[in-house]
Amino acid sequence: MRTNGIFIGLLTIVALAGCASRPINEPITQFDPKSGYRPYLLIPKRQNNDPHTLFILSFSGGGTRAAAFSYGVLEELRRTEVVIDGKRRRLIDEVDVVTGVSGGSFTALAYALYGERLFAEYEDRFLKRDVQGALLGRTLNPLNWWKFVGGTAGRSELAAEYYDEILFAGATFGDLLDKQTPVALATGTDISTGSRLAFYQQDFDLICSDLNKVRLSRAAATSSAVPVVLSAVTFNNYGGTCGYQYPAWVRDVAKPEGRPRPAGRAVQRYREMQDFQNSKDRPYIHLVDGGVADNLGLRAVLETFEELGVSTAFREEVGFGGIRRIVLIVVNARSAPRTDWDRSETPPGFAVQLLQASSVPIDRYSFETIETMKDRQEIYAWRRELLIARARLAGATEAQAEAGVPLPKLALHALDVSFDNLPDAKERDYLMNLPTSFVLPPGDVDRLREAAGQLLRQSQDFQAVLREFGGVPAK
Repeated sequence: MRTNGIFIGLLTIVALAGCASRPINEPITQFDPKSGYRPYLLIPKRQNNDPHTLFILSFSGGGTRAAAFSYGVLEELRRTEVVIDGKRRRLIDEVDVVTGVSGGSFTALAYALYGERLFAEYEDRFLKRDVQGALLGRTLNPLNWWKFVGGTAGRSELAAEYYDEILFAGATFGDLLDKQTPVALATGTDISTGSRLAFYQQDFDLICSDLNKVRLSRAAATSSAVPVVLSAVTFNNYGGTCGYQYPAWVRDVAKPEGRPRPAGRAVQRYREMQDFQNSKDRPYIHLVDGGVADNLGLRAVLETFEELGVSTAFREEVGFGGIRRIVLIVVNARSAPRTDWDRSETPPGFAVQLLQASSVPIDRYSFETIETMKDRQEIYAWRRELLIARARLAGATEAQAEAGVPLPKLALHALDVSFDNLPDAKERDYLMNLPTSFVLPPGDVDRLREAAGQLLRQSQDFQAVLREFGGVPAK
């Protein structure tokens, strides 16, 4: 009888498995650029926030290591007060956008949801919890198999359920619309094309879908869906059915002749956007870990800067004309575990080579991305000074030269917060050898948080940002 009961139970699980289905993202029938979760609509509503400053935080991937390191940056910005116009203000309140990939997406999304509550709850809810062990336990539990064996659901959907239980409590992007918190942009990678799809309405317009109904937990699960380990997260693609209109910058780069430079990234992004619009041939989009395409979450920022640079109409469309200062803090929690491979004539095994073959290009691309941002900072300042010098040589006064330069007077600060900059070699080596997993000892979480604060405090670039705000560090 017991054997028959087990057999019947297995048959029941198999039958249910065929019915397992994923959440279906809802379509929109009409494109509306004046509603939804869009940075250019939400940022102007922020209170106690300098409207002339665009302050962006970029949180990398790296499991709990990245989540804790990025949280430490938020803590330091919260502790850092400046006195501006005689008023004491916290620097964290100036943050407008937080991009997040994989582990960094949890911190970004949780801060957008909780705001000040994050600093009382995040450690217990997520950072110091064995998330990885709980997910493994649920995956191995036969009672959960019907949720991800067969049908259209997968292991990442099971993970999203768990993230809802411990952190996001069923919240959707629609629940963030009235928050006085930064805009959080988690990103996934289209496994078919390598294109990014970020969780904000501008990208969901491409697939004619309503982001307001999408849960934050599903965005976090998508951004951290490591291929093979976790399943891709599938979204219905309704692209081409809602009257979508391309942003103004597309008109300036879509023409093959007379295209402004530099515009290579913008042109490539336009091609990707066209691809998402093709729902006839691509009715489903399968997304994996955002770090596969961009482990720093900076690709969208670079592309946006390029789009703003080539299109005056686009700058007006998103209200960028009033920006006089851009602060970008890149929080890079990359690891560099020690190996002894080079001490042996025998090369590492297949599995190790496979992991290394993916991690090395990601780290190299991340390095190049950071350097590109720093180059842009220097090139912008150089271009402006060159134009002013030319005007003065032509006989203009200094004031006339300043006023006549077509580039706006814009300060760009790009800060790199990474373990490489820690002065203590022993501590640097220890943190860079922490595993990329969703569980760390509480002591390691605290070390990561402290390292993030130390790196900001010792950064000359960070001190320059404080001076740029016209304030002084509060005592």
